[in-house]
Amino acid sequence: MLEKLREIEKRYEELEQLLSDPAVIGDYNGYKKYGKEHSDISDVVLTYRQYEKTRLQLDENRELLKEGDEELKALAKEENSQLQEKLEALNRELTVLLLPKDPNDERNVFLEIRAGTGGEEASLFVADLFRMYARYAERCGWKVEVVNSSQSGGMGGFKEIVLLIEWKAAYGRLKYESGVHRVQRVPVTEAQGRIHTSAVTVAVLPEAEEVEVEVDPNDLRIDVYRSTGHGGQSVNTTDSAVRITHLPTGLVVTCQDEKSQHKNRAKAMKVLRARLLDQMRAEQDASISQTRKLQVGSGDRSERIRTYNFPQGRVTDHRVNLTLYNLEDILDGAIQPFIDTLITHYQAEALKGAAR
Repeated sequence: MLEKLREIEKRYEELEQLLSDPAVIGDYNGYKKYGKEHSDISDVVLTYRQYEKTRLQLDENRELLKEGDEELKALAKEENSQLQEKLEALNRELTVLLLPKDPNDERNVFLEIRAGTGGEEASLFVADLFRMYARYAERCGWKVEVVNSSQSGGMGGFKEIVLLIEWKAAYGRLKYESGVHRVQRVPVTEAQGRIHTSAVTVAVLPEAEEVEVEVDPNDLRIDVYRSTGHGGQSVNTTDSAVRITHLPTGLVVTCQDEKSQHKNRAKAMKVLRARLLDQMRAEQDASISQTRKLQVGSGDRSERIRTYNFPQGRVTDHRVNLTLYNLEDILDGAIQPFIDTLITHYQAEALKGAAR
């Protein structure tokens, strides 16, 4: 590992020289390319330098234990314990930093929330999760845009809602939210106070660049129609809603939240590219663990990654056996403890795989 780290540091120093070269500075694409590579390895190099500095301090202290006077030996011995702990922590951090990175981690995401089992109650929980993710994004300072939504009934629920969340590493932070979210509570329509269990599916898809997913216009069927949801004066008066069908795959994307047909079409194409990219990745991945189908399951109550139990005020993530008893705060966007725990868990799994 140390040999690999020395090679990365050497490349880092080469990149620093390139980025100060007037010829490279004048080449926008070249400068951008080298700048990204420099940024990608900077955390590794800075951590490695801390590691080396700590290791040298530890070696110097060990020499003092051999030749120094008693007072210096006592100081060195006391400091050695702290340095050894720091060295081990830096070693663990470097091991994680050297794990292969998901190239999609630094992308914007489309977050799709759909009602599964449970009828109106599931639709209401779609609205709850929409608010939860929107509030979380707000806390993080991210930009959130509703791409499409389909309301259900007159109680404020949604059959589905699709969000575009823009931040340079949104996918890396949110990708483990994919799956079935189960809710247990007494519905507002339940006269006898019985607890019902409903399910909502969440899919997190990285935004695709146009150059990555080329879409032949001849492969598309585009229909326009009048919006049926909330929206404003233009609803039901102009054909602003857009439905795009990708004929080779059968994928269908609708968008009606904008008053402009042009804007709805542009948003729908973004979602289509994200879904096509996800499908391509799934086909390339032998384990197909990241396919959209496996992400969200069937929407059945038994397939769940997380349970929100209202009577007990608790939320449990079943993948990491983490239960928190602050349901109201979590639905207000306080989901960072789950995100941190999941990232740590899957990093540990990746480390186990790398050690085999």
